[in-house]
Amino acid sequence: MKAKSEGLAADGHSAAMEKNRIPAIDRMMDVLAYLERKPSGASMRELVEVLHLPRTTVYRLLNSLHAYGIVRHLPDGSYVLGTRLISLAARVLPSAADIDIVLLATPHMERLSETTGEGCKLSILTDDGIVVIAASSGSRRHALAGVPGQRFPLHTGAASKVLLASLTKSELDAILPEALARYTARTITSVKNLRSELTRIRRQGWAWDEGEFSTGVNAFAAPVPDRNGKTIAALSLPYLADETNAGRLDMLRAATISTAGAIAADLPSVPTRGATGWNG
Repeated sequence: MKAKSEGLAADGHSAAMEKNRIPAIDRMMDVLAYLERKPSGASMRELVEVLHLPRTTVYRLLNSLHAYGIVRHLPDGSYVLGTRLISLAARVLPSAADIDIVLLATPHMERLSETTGEGCKLSILTDDGIVVIAASSGSRRHALAGVPGQRFPLHTGAASKVLLASLTKSELDAILPEALARYTARTITSVKNLRSELTRIRRQGWAWDEGEFSTGVNAFAAPVPDRNGKTIAALSLPYLADETNAGRLDMLRAATISTAGAIAADLPSVPTRGATGWNG
């Protein structure tokens, strides 16, 4: 009886929330969601036809979003997502605490890049993939780094594997697709093999990508846990695969792990609702 009452209460709450939504914001989100799937851009006519909205409504929405930098109007007349979204995404944390992890991590990441000459990036797990929230450029001629706001697949890459390894079995079951897309010859496309890889990563505390997402690009990654041991981000250091000096590779791996630990040590001792948890 109690469960039935709780279910009715939940249904009532959902109905109340649905009733009190703002239609204009819903339509705005429809526009942004469509542009998210169209990185090359979409015309106003396309948006009108696909979203089944009046032309004047779409025109006003795009004008407002453009004014705030949320969308960008290209010379060919099409619209794409704007750069303001990158700065907003960089401030989204996988916890409830008022911690600016980007601000805390930046000096550590800059020191890592200065020490190794390589670029590095800080990523978090979201509902639809891995998002880079901070990046530091390296000084070497062919140093690699991500761009804040850049997205990566769930199952491939060092940072992705570190973040997946922090999930419980039930969380993994809910988030992993049945078929894993292949990006290179080294991409792990078997869920069983991926789970085995995640078990190994939990045990050793770091991940290695040997060209799984981009041929010729390898990377090391390590978790950044909060004071409760919950992984809230992954620090990764990409480098060109032609780097074969064993001593240097050991240095890159150790520096990545050490820097991730230094970032974690700077996090304040406050309760957090981490989106992931390191179950090592």
